[in-house]
Amino acid sequence: MLGWIVRGLLIVAGFIASWVVAKDAPQFGLVQMAVGLFLVVLVVAILAFWPERWTHVLSRLHGRR
Repeated sequence: MLGWIVRGLLIVAGFIASWVVAKDAPQFGLVQMAVGLFLVVLVVAILAFWPERWTHVLSRLHGRR
């Protein structure tokens, strides 16, 4: 399960890195890793600082109290 998440993040990171660096360039792996690390940090930051009031609004939409 965790492998799927990591693979998805690395696919997105490879796509973003290919905008900046050619895929056959020697530094492509390094740029892909840096973008992937940034995406992981971004996801963790979003989960850590998710406002509690948004959770209550989303719960109300699904009929939970």
